[in-house]
This record gives sequence, C-alpha cells and structure tokens, in this order.
Amino acid sequence: MTHFAVIAPPYYSHFQALQALAGELIERGHRVTFFHQSDAAHWLSDPRVTFRAVGVGSHPPGSLEHTLHQAAHPDTPWGLRRIIKQMGATTAMLCNELSQALVDNEIDALLCDQMEPAGGLVAESLNLPFVSVACALPVNREPGLPLPVMPFAYGTDERSQHMYRGSTQVYDWLMKPLGKVIQVAALRLGVPPRTALHECLSPLAQISQTLAGFDFPRGQLPAHFHAVGPLRSPSTPQQGQWPIDESRPFFFASLGTLQGDRIKLFERIAKACKRLDGQLLIAHCGKLDSAQERRLIDCGATWVTDFAPQQWALEKADAVITHGGLNTVMDAIVARTPMLVMPVAFDQPGVAARVAYRNVGSQLSRRASVARIEAALRELLAKPLPGFDPLIEELQQAGGVKRAADIVEAAVVSHATAQAHSL
Repeated sequence: MTHFAVIAPPYYSHFQALQALAGELIERGHRVTFFHQSDAAHWLSDPRVTFRAVGVGSHPPGSLEHTLHQAAHPDTPWGLRRIIKQMGATTAMLCNELSQALVDNEIDALLCDQMEPAGGLVAESLNLPFVSVACALPVNREPGLPLPVMPFAYGTDERSQHMYRGSTQVYDWLMKPLGKVIQVAALRLGVPPRTALHECLSPLAQISQTLAGFDFPRGQLPAHFHAVGPLRSPSTPQQGQWPIDESRPFFFASLGTLQGDRIKLFERIAKACKRLDGQLLIAHCGKLDSAQERRLIDCGATWVTDFAPQQWALEKADAVITHGGLNTVMDAIVARTPMLVMPVAFDQPGVAARVAYRNVGSQLSRRASVARIEAALRELLAKPLPGFDPLIEELQQAGGVKRAADIVEAAVVSHATAQAHSL
C-alpha cells in the first residue's frame, strides 16, 4: 500500500480529474491525500480521499474566491501578469510548506499536476517518486510547435515557425515571476537549477488526458509519456430534466466553472441559437443570479441552469458551445458532439486550434458577433466532421483512469527497484 500526495493548482477541473485517478488508486488499496490551501477542500466529493490544508498564514480561509475571480478575467496584459504572480505565490507557499507536511503525513509518492511545479521540486528534494499529470494540454516543449497557451494553427512553413519562436520568447518573459520562484525554490530545496514548468516534470512517468490524435503532431515526447485520455470516475448515467424537441436543433453551452459569469457572451450565444430556431441549454456553473438567468431566456435561451449532467447534455446536443476547457472537449469527443470553441484564457486558445485542426469543430473569438456565431453553428449543423472516427478509435485503446493507475503503480515500483540497486 502506497500513500500518495496530490499536488495541483486550485482549479475545479484539475481537482476533478485527479480525484478520479485517486479513486481508482484507493480501489486498489492505496491511500490518497490532497494538499493545498483550505478553501480547495470543497472540490473533493469522494469521502475516501483525504485533504490536508497548508499555507494558512499566506493563503487563509476565504482567500481563494478572490484569486479565482481574477484568474477568470485575464482580459489585459496586466491581468495576465497578476495571475502569473498569483501562481508564483501559490508555488512559493507549497515549496515552503510541503516538505514538512509530506513527512508528517508519511507520504510515499506524489501525483503532481504539470501546472504546479512545487510537487516535483519537493518530491525530488525528498527523494520521493512522483508522476506528472497533464490535466490541461501538456506543457512538454518541442521545437516546431507552438506552446499550448498559444492560439496558432499548426504549420511547418517558415512564417509559422517564426511566429512560434517569437511567441515562446514573449511567454517566457511574461512567466518570469513564476520562473524566479521556481529558481529560488530549487536552490533552497537543493535540487538542480530550473526556471520553467516544463523543467519540473517527472523522469519516471508522465500521464496526459490529451490524446495523441487530438494534439498537434509530435515526435519528441519522452518514452515515459503516456496519453491515456480522459481521467473520469465510473458513474451512473444521469438524465436531464429538460424536454428536448427532437425535430429542432439542440445546443448546449457551458463556459466552465471559472468563466460562467460572462453574461454578454451567453447573451450573444442565446440570440444566435434563437435565429436558428434552436433549443439552447446554458449551464453557468453557479456564476449567474436569477435575474441574469431571466435575461438569457429573454435573449433566446430555452433553459438556463447552474449545473447540468454534462455527458447527457453532450450526447443529446447537435453542437456544444464551449470555452475550450480540456475536460469539456474530451467529453465532447467521447459523445461525438461537434464543438464551437470560444476560448477565454489559459490553454483554451491552444485547445481551440486543435479542435479545428482535427476536424471535430470550429473556433471563434469570444468577442464574435451574433451573426458570426449563428453562421458557425449553421455550418456545424450542415457539414460532417470526419475527425471523430480516429479519435473514438484511439479513445477505446487509451485506457483512461485504469491505465493511468497502472502507470502510477509501475512508476513507484520502478523507483523502489532503482533505489534498492543503488544501495
């Protein structure tokens, strides 16, 4: 039996994917504990998963809500810079407090989200095995490819390559506050120097939700990188309560748990669906009040709710309008639902570019007009999308959460064997 620690950024979608993996490991007799600021505990719904709060001094109860609000609105360069500084503050807190917390809780191994470098740094300093998990697009860099946060289409021509190189330089400049935190932490923890997320990944095993067939073509991923597809817990299928008229188009719109308050975007989506005589279900994830819900109904939405059973909605929908969160996009691929992606932040522009490249949907600016949204949806309804077939076939072989757990267990054994041989 292994006691695993989970280290991840404080975002609902990341916690959900890693909780699914935790549940599978618990089924196999292991223990799993998440470590983060106290506010993040409410995202864990599996009572078998334990939680330990750290950072009470720098990240006290009640502080996460403000952080998430700012993260949801990186609409200016200053807003983006502020988010990066917040990421750095969280990483610094975890690097300062995790070592003792892991020792006190007798942790044997770590599951580290790629987007939070503290886990790998601390694990390395304690000589504990760790596995990196890419809940978002993988941060693994490769010459000739744009970074996952960039909106660029795939191209091998010189203009594209020049654009990729230039944007990487801009990104690295923007990320300097986090890079400095990583650099200082590595020095203090006594591990080799590094300054970026992609330099903090596991040498034992790396797991990704992103299918190889969905990503841009890659040729230099490490041998211990494994694309397993969506990390989901087995669940009883849920039914929606909304009576859908099968003779009219049905659209599902969700902007995730961070961006669900973008009422103006939802209004344009509702007006576009009304022009198509479509039925529209909007799930705002608890970010809108009842008056705003009524506004969306007036604009053309058929139903507006806080949460909807997503897999059911995707299976029923003729198209989904999404921000491009990787969890939603992977679920849409499972349901074979055409996507209109209107990215807002983080890796969503990169996800949108891959949706278009792999022919499973199209992309638009989040500022697109009602007419543009209507035209894009009309095109999705009219044309077949050949990209789903190879992705569904790949999904059937990817293995999901069970294969991910196999990889984690094998990594722990490999580390123990290497340690024994070194004695």
